[in-house]
Amino acid sequence: MKSKALYTGSFDPLTKGHLNIIERAAKLYEELTVGIIVNPSKESMFSLEEREEMMKETLRHLTNVRVGHFSGLLADYVNENGFDVVVRGLRATMDFEYEIQMAQMNARLFDDKVETVFLMTAPRYSFISSSMIKEVHTLGGCIDGLVPDEILEYMNKKTVK
Repeated sequence: MKSKALYTGSFDPLTKGHLNIIERAAKLYEELTVGIIVNPSKESMFSLEEREEMMKETLRHLTNVRVGHFSGLLADYVNENGFDVVVRGLRATMDFEYEIQMAQMNARLFDDKVETVFLMTAPRYSFISSSMIKEVHTLGGCIDGLVPDEILEYMNKKTVK
């Protein structure tokens, strides 16, 4: 059976936790799309174009992974693009509470064949969030090893004054 999976997030910026989920999902599914969510009400460090460029550069070693973007309902994007699976990453139990609610709502909106699959991030990355990474970096803290090297380069360029 052909499997076409989607992993979504704002990825502002992409962290090693995200990368861990992407690399593992790429091994599980024939085709994986990393979908950048466009949320106009959220102020981002990086533009959509910058995030797409960073993602493509960072994920170039994964031949079955492509990068896309969307706005609006996840279910609409999933149904319109024929995905079989939506991959969601979990860090801690508090993520699960939110994610299970979203998965149950999406189950009502997805075409019948679509499943939501949860992957736990590797324990060494379970405390990382994009917002924490941005805050620590902006305040001059060290985030080496918490984001891919390519992303750190972009962040350093972005925050140079």
